[in-house]
Amino acid sequence: MTRVLLVDDERLVCAHLRAVLEAGGVEVAGEAYDGAEAVELAVRLRPDLVLLDLRMPGVDGLTALDRLVRLSPAPRVVVLTTFDHDEHVLRALRAGATGFLLKTTEPTDLVDLVRVAADGHTVLSPAAAQRLVTATDARRAERDHARALIGRLSAREAEVLSALAAGLSNAQISARLHVSEATVKGHVSKVMAKLGCENRTQAALLAQAVDPRR
Repeated sequence: MTRVLLVDDERLVCAHLRAVLEAGGVEVAGEAYDGAEAVELAVRLRPDLVLLDLRMPGVDGLTALDRLVRLSPAPRVVVLTTFDHDEHVLRALRAGATGFLLKTTEPTDLVDLVRVAADGHTVLSPAAAQRLVTATDARRAERDHARALIGRLSAREAEVLSALAAGLSNAQISARLHVSEATVKGHVSKVMAKLGCENRTQAALLAQAVDPRR
């Protein structure tokens, strides 16, 4: 029998999930109401699967996920979400989550998907997956646009932009590139003009848009 650990700071949510899963023949090994407790119970109870909420006070779901996937043996982890923050779900999948489900998933579907996830397969709620695809497409378009703009820069201007993205001042950029501050100011002005940015912050954000870690 699949053994599941429920993790959500809302006890009513845990009670609902427990009722649904147990009615479908899935054993609920325990409940945790914050990330730290989730890791402690996972070590002690050794569940096959952890249903993990991302948004919790104290130790949040993303931090707990990072700790859970490092356990040996590590349980499968499926993120529970209301999709308030698409980026958090992307980060969870990159961090090792087996999948993600909406809290509004139909009871019969939830039971089936939990069993599938426990067997090691990725599970995605259809509605949530569509939102994720849309969000990913938007980010891809944003990156493509940023890359096209940055492609207009000279090699030196690209170096200056990288320094701006790192939050360096003109004096620090001057020291890094071994040029005068006046030269740096000239490069910064050209960078902002080519990128269509009104200030250094906008230029830095544009540079960060092409960062593959986002």
